[in-house]
Amino acid sequence: MASSFQGTVFPTLRTPSGDIPADAPRWNPQRPSVMPHQRYQSADQRVALPLSDRTWPSHRLERAPLWVPVDLRDGNQALAEPMDTERKRRMFDLLITMGFKEIEVGYPSASQTDFDFVRHLAHSGAVPDDVTVSVFTAARQDLIDRTITSVEGLPRTLVHLYTATAPTWRDVVLGRSRAEVHQLIRDAAAHLMRRAEERPGADIRFEFSPEVFNLTEPDFVLEVCDSLTELWEASPDRPVVHNLPATVEIATPNVYADQIEYMHRHLARRESVILSVHPHNDRGTGVACAELAVLAGAQRVEGCLFGNGERTGNVDLVTLALNLYAQGVNPMIDFSDIDTVREAVEYCNRLPVHPRHPYGGDLVHTAFSGTHQDAIAKGMAHHAKQAAEQGLSAGEAPWAVPYLPIDPGDIGRTYEEVIRINSQSGKGGIAHLLHTHHGLDLPRTMRPDFSRAVQHVTDATGQELSHKELWELFRTTYIAPALDGPVTLTSWSATEPASGEHRFTCTLRIGGQERACEGTGNGPLSALADALRSAGITVDILGYTEHSTSTGPGSPAAAYAECRVDEVICWGAGWDTSVLTASVHAVMSAVNRSGGATS
Repeated sequence: MASSFQGTVFPTLRTPSGDIPADAPRWNPQRPSVMPHQRYQSADQRVALPLSDRTWPSHRLERAPLWVPVDLRDGNQALAEPMDTERKRRMFDLLITMGFKEIEVGYPSASQTDFDFVRHLAHSGAVPDDVTVSVFTAARQDLIDRTITSVEGLPRTLVHLYTATAPTWRDVVLGRSRAEVHQLIRDAAAHLMRRAEERPGADIRFEFSPEVFNLTEPDFVLEVCDSLTELWEASPDRPVVHNLPATVEIATPNVYADQIEYMHRHLARRESVILSVHPHNDRGTGVACAELAVLAGAQRVEGCLFGNGERTGNVDLVTLALNLYAQGVNPMIDFSDIDTVREAVEYCNRLPVHPRHPYGGDLVHTAFSGTHQDAIAKGMAHHAKQAAEQGLSAGEAPWAVPYLPIDPGDIGRTYEEVIRINSQSGKGGIAHLLHTHHGLDLPRTMRPDFSRAVQHVTDATGQELSHKELWELFRTTYIAPALDGPVTLTSWSATEPASGEHRFTCTLRIGGQERACEGTGNGPLSALADALRSAGITVDILGYTEHSTSTGPGSPAAAYAECRVDEVICWGAGWDTSVLTASVHAVMSAVNRSGGATS
């Protein structure tokens, strides 16, 4: 039957309607859209990919590269409201505290704010002895001079020189040939070296970025980088940094990895070069580009916390570092309080971190789905059991919990947010929260009953329930009816006149009328059922459990009773410091919840 859908709900969209490709499998009915894809070229049409014998796919990530945060320069340039000195200093202090040892702090020739901040660092003593400050400059003599002036007094400095090298940039932006661009770079690099030599005793090293490396001819990048390695007299004791940016992502991450491996294998004086990468995220694969680049030989990664940067951002150092951590590799950076890191970054950038952002988002450790919650709850219980068996604390034991790649506690998160309850939630997650926060261990056969009560509330409100609201719903649903219903005990006592013989004596208020009742049985609850039967209320106790809700004397007990009351099966619960009282209340709750006890 033909569809009657006319696309009128979204009139600006054009539903694809071209002919299904002849070679498409029968199970794929997608049709070509009218978007002009033919305007764009694939990566292999735009730049040569000379590597055919790649080795990086067989490598493993076994140690962290040198992380270089560029939040204060590249990230700052992407902000609608660039950081002032106070926010820059807060970000710098955060990066130092986290353990970064090389930090790009600004573009001092581009703005007075950046220049003043570099001078602030030089005068304030804020830079530890083992931290290198990096500053960024274009390949122009006047900008280099301004940059050298800015770093006067800093103990260890890396001057980062850049020029765009890709054909489109050479032709459209610079208007220069390959040879002319190479000469421009050599002249600027030579000037930078002369200016550094004018400061005897100053520890100044050099970095070069062929901007848009990933769209530049590999032989040209190699030619330029090798010439600077020689010009700057690089040695293993004083290496240069060649930073190869994916300034604008244009290909799948494996292509970038091939380009990096080609450079890694062909750079001259390789032991005197630190091979660095600076991926952007235009295709949404910046993290993958960085990881594959490290497999391919990169030793250093530039990026930003939570991926801030122009367009879709720089590669995210938080995700990269914690991806390593999740593989059992020390990230060499401290994320033990991820929320403090995020809050500081949000303050400095005046940009929010998405709630689903890997590792740092508010919701990344949270499960709403019932099946996920059940798996997590079982996994947490299994983890605690295994830790105890191994004589370890839960925070020391090997981690293997479904849906949680790392222990949220390792990065300062509480377990409170791991399971949250809304209309998608299931009985396992609900029971987990009641157990974790309130000590209740609901019988498995009772959980579906309470889950239906929760579902009714969440469907009606469209909102999630906190663990406190969950407890209140449980209390009003199962505990309160024992004391506030059509049948209540105004007084009662349970005795055992002989071994195995129990007597329950009580005064029942039924519909406002009181009557004395008595019953016997082989236990207090069977005697209670007999007493109720004498008042015309037929009660069969089908199931019963009890437990303490915490440790120590005076700990409240919880009791749960599944009863058939005049052919209606119902659950009740009791809560009291007396186990017997909690048990009696559980049965009375079931009686009142059944709705049939009105005689």
